[in-house]
Amino acid sequence: MTHSAEQPAPAVAAEEDVNRYDPQYRQWLASAIRKVRSDANRSADTHLVRVPLPTQWGVDLYLKDESVHPTGSLKHRLARSLFLHALCNGWIRPDKPVIEASSGSTAVSEAYFASLIGVPFYAVMARSTSSQKLDLIEFHGGSCHFVDNAHEVYAVAAALAEETGGHYMDQFTYAEQATDWRGNNNIAESIFDQMSMEEHPQPAWIVATAGTGGTSATLARYVRYTGRSTGICVADPENSAFFPGWRERDPTVTTPVGSRIEGIGRQRVESSFISSSIDRMVRVPDAAAIASILLLEELTGSRAGASTGTSLWATLRIVSEMVEAGTKGSIVSLICDPGERYLDKYYSSQWLEDNGLDITPYQRRLEDFMRTGVLA
Repeated sequence: MTHSAEQPAPAVAAEEDVNRYDPQYRQWLASAIRKVRSDANRSADTHLVRVPLPTQWGVDLYLKDESVHPTGSLKHRLARSLFLHALCNGWIRPDKPVIEASSGSTAVSEAYFASLIGVPFYAVMARSTSSQKLDLIEFHGGSCHFVDNAHEVYAVAAALAEETGGHYMDQFTYAEQATDWRGNNNIAESIFDQMSMEEHPQPAWIVATAGTGGTSATLARYVRYTGRSTGICVADPENSAFFPGWRERDPTVTTPVGSRIEGIGRQRVESSFISSSIDRMVRVPDAAAIASILLLEELTGSRAGASTGTSLWATLRIVSEMVEAGTKGSIVSLICDPGERYLDKYYSSQWLEDNGLDITPYQRRLEDFMRTGVLA
C-alpha cells in the first residue's frame, strides 16, 4: 500500500504597506490650489462687447473680450484649469519646473500661475514667436527655450521635463480634459449668462478658433448639455491641419508648415480637438484675418490679435448669410488677445510684405460688406 506525499502548507502572502503620504507636500498643495483658485475669485468676468452693425440688418454681434484677463488672453482660463488639473493629479511638485510647448499666449499665462505658486517655468516655442510675448513670459518669471521648427516643440518640451524632473503640462492633450464644461463659470456659461437680457439671448452661432481645441470643446459640450440649439463654428487659418482633418474626418492629417497666426492652427490634429462636437468649420485666409482686425479697430477703437481676426472673418460671413436670408438673431465670437502683442507682425506693413500678404482685396470686400450686408 502506497501513501501520498504530504502536501506543503500554502504560502502565507506577505503583508505590504507603502505609505507615501507627505504632510508637508499636502500643506504646500493646499496653498497652491488656494492661490490658483483665488485668481478666479478676485477677477471679474470678462466683458461681452457689442459690435456696432447697421440696425436694419437685424443681426447683433457680440465679442467676448478675453484680453482683459490678468495675463491678457483667452489662454488665462486654460492655464488656470491646467494648473488645477495638474496640481490635483499630483503632477506639479514643489520647486520642480513646469514646462509647456506653446506659441506664446498660453506660456504667458502659465508663467503667471507658476510664479503665483512659486515653481520655475520654461516655455518651449518657435523662434518666430513675437518679441512682445517673449517679454511677457519673462516679465512673469518664465524662461524661453527656442526651437527652429515649430513641430519640434512637443518632443523638446517632454525631454526638458525628463531632464529637469519637472512636469510637461502638455496643453494639446489635456486642454479638453482640464476644463469643467458643465459650468462653474466656464466661458460658455458666462456667455449665456451675459446674453440673457439681450434681444436675442440664444445666439444662432458661437464662433471660435482652435489652438488646442479646448475652447471649442467646452462651448460645444455646454451647448449640448444645456439643451440649446446654438451652432458651434470653428474658424481655421492657412497651414492648419484642423480644417482638412475635420472635413475628411481624418485625425491623422498633418501639414508641412506651421500657421502664421500665432496661437491657433496646428500642423497636426491635436487630441483636445473634439471634431465630432463641431457643427461648422471655415478656412480663413491669413490676409482676410488681418483685414478683419483692422475693421474691428475702426468699429470699436481696439486692437486685437490675428486669431481674433480669423474668427471675425468667419463670423461676418455668417452675419452676411443671415442678412441675405432675412434672419434676425445674434452671433457671439471672441477677442482672444490684444493687438499690442503683434505690432511688429500683423500691424506691420513690412511684415505683411515680407510674408507675401496682400490684405487690400479683403479690405475692399469688408468695405462692401459694411455698406450692403453681403460679404461676397
